[in-house]
Amino acid sequence: MAFWTGVTACTTGVALHLPMYFGARDMHYKLSGMAPDASMIVGMILIFIGLGLSLYGVLPRRSGEVQRNVAHIRVTALDDAKIRTEHVLLLIVMALAVTIDIMKPTTLAFVAPGVAAEYGLRSPANPHGSIPVSWLPLMGITGTVVGSWMWGEIGDRIGRRASILYAGILFVSTSICGAMPGFTWNLVMCFLMGVGAGAMLPIIFALVAETIPARHRGWLMVLIGGDIAGAYVITSSLAGWLTPTYSWRMLWLIGLPTGLVLILLNRWIPESPRYLLARGRDAEAGAVMARYGAVAQVVPEEEAAAEQQFAARASYLTLMRRPLIGTSLALTILGVGVGLVTYGFTQWVPTNLQHLGYSAVGSDYVVRNAALLGLPLTVLVAWMYGTLGSRRTIILLSGLTALTLLGFVFTGGSYLAHHKTVLSLLLVPPLAGISAIVAVVAGYAAEVYPTMVRSRGTGLAAGMTKAGGVLILAIVVASKNVPSITVTALIGAIPLLMAAVAFAFAGPETKQRTLEDITGELAAAAQA
Repeated sequence: MAFWTGVTACTTGVALHLPMYFGARDMHYKLSGMAPDASMIVGMILIFIGLGLSLYGVLPRRSGEVQRNVAHIRVTALDDAKIRTEHVLLLIVMALAVTIDIMKPTTLAFVAPGVAAEYGLRSPANPHGSIPVSWLPLMGITGTVVGSWMWGEIGDRIGRRASILYAGILFVSTSICGAMPGFTWNLVMCFLMGVGAGAMLPIIFALVAETIPARHRGWLMVLIGGDIAGAYVITSSLAGWLTPTYSWRMLWLIGLPTGLVLILLNRWIPESPRYLLARGRDAEAGAVMARYGAVAQVVPEEEAAAEQQFAARASYLTLMRRPLIGTSLALTILGVGVGLVTYGFTQWVPTNLQHLGYSAVGSDYVVRNAALLGLPLTVLVAWMYGTLGSRRTIILLSGLTALTLLGFVFTGGSYLAHHKTVLSLLLVPPLAGISAIVAVVAGYAAEVYPTMVRSRGTGLAAGMTKAGGVLILAIVVASKNVPSITVTALIGAIPLLMAAVAFAFAGPETKQRTLEDITGELAAAAQA
């Protein structure tokens, strides 16, 4: 009752922001300098009340007890189980959820030029502005880092499904960013939106790891997670279609319907069986496991020694101790590199293309075309992950993406300004390659970390893919200038090459191995 009352309050609160937005149609929806009207203020109050009610509705009682009980429960997918209709439906829903989630940070790239123009912010098109437009993506990506680490910590406490539900409510609520008249409120809403977006990948990959048979687990996780290219296709298409008529603000306002869709999709998302068993909801857990071909075991003390090594001190510090430190450092380097490319290179592609002479709509469609060309690459990477293995895929993908980025450095911006075909082809590996690397990072973390630190491990990996973004955006804010396309390409290429070298020496191979086998190898390494 509290949860659905909160959803209703948040939705109503967002709707009360729309009259002021549509009332400014004669000014091309420019709200800068306007004061919030009465309906907007009432809407904000409803949203804050709704967020509190919804949070109360998803928080379980005795969450600490749940966390202790989980230590003695192991749920594994049957290694010889076939992919069922239920698995396919779950994967489709997870792919849609990942797409909706990734659309949030990718939208930052397409709203930045419009935000800079409306508020008079410093950007390549307006170098004389006082406040850098880079503050907007900086706040959004900082929110995703906080969200990844925060939800990685509490995911086992409130359950996978509850975490996804609350992320959907945050998406609905923070869509009012598109109706905020002041730039400061835009920054606040972007941060909160990032907190919600940061929750999704750690939770989704932990859930998939518990429900998909080992022989299919890796490549399927890469396939559903590698949808950054798909998100760019959708977002760039929406930007080219909507912004000329409804301004950049509409790209944020569509968070209302997409957030509601995410909430409704939860009907087809099961709760974690481990969580249900720990809560004493055995019948529900049995029904979920029967649908997905999983089994539950109460682990005897003598057989749980490997897991207990990590359960005794389960925290983020555990990830930085033997035997996990090598894997964690390699994932950190790779994650930072991904962040530098995504939010240093890709983030500013539309802005830098306009600086090179492309129109706003033209730059959006160049990005869309490159993303479309790169969609098949995600399928190829998923095949590589399942056939060549996780470590080889990471090494090859990181190295090839870095070499392509160096292609921007050697060709130079002036050449690319007059050769659209070459530009589109060079954009394919960074857009689609980084999409695949993000999926590989989260998928590998969900496989390689032991059960008691799995949510934290995937949270660390997902958070580091955003931490690189925070670093590069902070540099942009401090310098008050957006770096050129060649500079951002060079900055992103260096850590990707370092990560390729690091994975040649660190991290276990996970190809078609059970999660218990991987944990046992790590425990043996710790005792060696």
